[in-house]
Amino acid sequence: MIDLTEKQIAARPAIRAWLYFVAILIFAMVIVGGATRLTDSGLSITEWLPLLGAIPPLSEADWLAAFEKYQQIPEYTVINKGMSLAEFQFIYWWEWSHRFLGRFIGLAFGLPALFFWLTGRLESSLRPKMVVLFILGGLQGALGWYMVKSGLVERVDVSQYRLAAHLTFATIIFAVILWVAFGIGHDKRQPFKVGYGPATIVIITLVFLQIALGGFVAGLDAGQGYNTWPLMDGVVIPDGLGVMSPWWKNLFENAMTVQFNHRIVAYLIVLFVFVHSARQMTGECRAGSSALGLLIVAFAQMALGIVTLLAHVPISLGLAHQAGALILLTAALWHLHDVCICGD
Repeated sequence: MIDLTEKQIAARPAIRAWLYFVAILIFAMVIVGGATRLTDSGLSITEWLPLLGAIPPLSEADWLAAFEKYQQIPEYTVINKGMSLAEFQFIYWWEWSHRFLGRFIGLAFGLPALFFWLTGRLESSLRPKMVVLFILGGLQGALGWYMVKSGLVERVDVSQYRLAAHLTFATIIFAVILWVAFGIGHDKRQPFKVGYGPATIVIITLVFLQIALGGFVAGLDAGQGYNTWPLMDGVVIPDGLGVMSPWWKNLFENAMTVQFNHRIVAYLIVLFVFVHSARQMTGECRAGSSALGLLIVAFAQMALGIVTLLAHVPISLGLAHQAGALILLTAALWHLHDVCICGD
């Protein structure tokens, strides 16, 4: 174990609280991003200005100039032609808020990281993790603009591939920050030396897969069709799952197949969590309580997904379901942390 100074040990609670705060900001960022998608606001700002873009239009002339740029893209000419300035301002503020929150997260992470590092409060094992997280945040911003660009020339919306990538990457950053925060002060955490660890990692992998599938569902508006449950299009396995050629396109471009896969993975997660939690709660490890919590969240998230589908994905339920996915991931990560320190 690396020797730590008294200052570094004393700073651990503050560093942990700071990382939790950043994780909460990323959580909010994902929800605002979901609202941006559900309100079709993501293409309202047609430029990427990392610094000057933080300043919104301040005069009527500025608003008219921004609106004129939006009027040049296919989303306006094909779908929103005739939109009023007030309607444009509504979608603009959603996208601006999303981008501004991203900039704020960069400052909320970067400035305290520098302070803790330069004042000797950041232990050496955390320093490379902070560098990696900062780089990941920058890449996420670039990926967001890459996503927006896909809808500015030929498409009337963004690419579902890039949307799913943007959402998944944000989720990865969220998970990494939480995992680092959970581990502060637990130097004996052993992720791969405990019997239940691999099973929990499978659950986390399935949750990541489900979130990525959710990105494709959102990108294709796949939740707006087949709004029945438990049957889909009147049957258990609907026709039309493989109508596209080559076959793999159905996984990403066929709205029916994308929604069907999202349902199937949800069932797999709940089943896997149920079996794992039953085994965990009968064992001697103290992680049984977090296993029970994970099970409750998994069932609640599936139920919320069903209600959201049956209601034709209203914004309130759509955002709640997206938040539920991050809460489920948090519960799974906390359970893995519990498993890994079992016996400490």
